[in-house]
Amino acid sequence: MEIDPQKVSRNDFYRLLTATVVPRPIAWVSTVGRDGAAANLAPHSFFTISAVSPPIVQFTSVGRKDSLRNVEASGEFVVNLAPEELFEQINDTATDFPHGVSEFEAVGIATEPSRFVKPPRVAASPVALECELHSTLRFGDSTVVFGRVVHAAVAEDVMADGHPDIRKLRPLSRLGKDEWGTVGEVREISRIRYADWDGPLRSGGEAR
Repeated sequence: MEIDPQKVSRNDFYRLLTATVVPRPIAWVSTVGRDGAAANLAPHSFFTISAVSPPIVQFTSVGRKDSLRNVEASGEFVVNLAPEELFEQINDTATDFPHGVSEFEAVGIATEPSRFVKPPRVAASPVALECELHSTLRFGDSTVVFGRVVHAAVAEDVMADGHPDIRKLRPLSRLGKDEWGTVGEVREISRIRYADWDGPLRSGGEAR
């Protein structure tokens, strides 16, 4: 099939993209408005690292949702890791609650105070990245939010040899349709230095 995004509906191409760009990590974003009331919590599956020095993460709000409005108003947010054990609660926080309703309260999710920003952290989440707004970038009906990580909190029980262990973190990911992914099989392989490379070479001596 050859598909021209200009010749299919926006929703059809959205479904194609979200079913093929998988798995996608989930930013479980907590925010508060300028007045600090009604803490918001929502999962965003358009999420990744943008830079390490300075540490910048990004998530995309498709449409103008409360997460985006609050970040624009307060300049702060927290990315909470979405762990497998909270699968149903994470899905529940994607409900289109009316503006002003706190997903923390509606779904019954315990909070803990952040150290450097006003939005609370999810108490049961093993990792929280406290962020200050760096900038936003608009593409059509979507807005990419860039946040500078000012503090990271990691539960000690997910650490192994001084590093977060994926088998203990058990992060969820989003797939297509109503599908979600879990960690499953973990495979490991080390990168090979060019000096140690003994595989086939392209003409000119470059490694394939």
